[in-house]
Amino acid sequence: MLTIIRFILMSIAFLFICTVSCFYCLLRPFHRDNVHHTSRYLGKITKLLGFDVEVRIPESVKNIGPVIYVANHQNSYDVFTMANAVQPSTVSVGKKSLKWIPIFGQMYWLTGNILIDRKNTSKAMGFINLTAKKIIDKKLSIWMFPEGTRSRGRGLLPFKTGAFRTAALANVPIVPICASNQVGTIKLGRWNNGKIIIEFLDPIYISDNTPASARAAADQAYRLMKVKIEQLDEEIENSAKINNQKGDK
Repeated sequence: MLTIIRFILMSIAFLFICTVSCFYCLLRPFHRDNVHHTSRYLGKITKLLGFDVEVRIPESVKNIGPVIYVANHQNSYDVFTMANAVQPSTVSVGKKSLKWIPIFGQMYWLTGNILIDRKNTSKAMGFINLTAKKIIDKKLSIWMFPEGTRSRGRGLLPFKTGAFRTAALANVPIVPICASNQVGTIKLGRWNNGKIIIEFLDPIYISDNTPASARAAADQAYRLMKVKIEQLDEEIENSAKINNQKGDK
């Protein structure tokens, strides 16, 4: 019963936020802060799902200016968990087909996110140039998932270099974002689903605009994120054990 109630409430809240966001964005379509404002409300849906989200941002990242954020992509709950970490003047990159999803697709487009055709690899360089130009001209930060797909419990998947080539071309740093595991830990039928931790890492600067430098930066980000995600998962697990021990007393 709890699963059904939560699913209904989650769906209603999601559709309501997307609908209101569409009307709001019609007043200022593609504004640089539309994504940030909408994300603030989407992030509150985690309360309905029974878990908290803790966001950790180091001083080295605060007020840093235009960057490319690269985050691990786990499952569909990312739209709620990661929403809590979206910073001002940030837009994301998503597949072009998203715009055909009723209400959500229109919201995603009107908020100013960048839509790409992932099936057309011949346009990859054009997308990189376009995104770099948006960063430079509009002083935007870009949120990307370098794995290119949801990992669905398979751990951190290998990184593609598109985000890193874009950062090199726009001459902006990469900021890795690590979220603790949420695959299998969020259960709609359980009252308390604990906590998800999202932690920003220190910026990574790319030395020059070459494929080799982009690949090196991607490998560096992957290594750092893999270690940090494992640390966050261990922290969550240890915290849960302590809470269980307190509950047994």
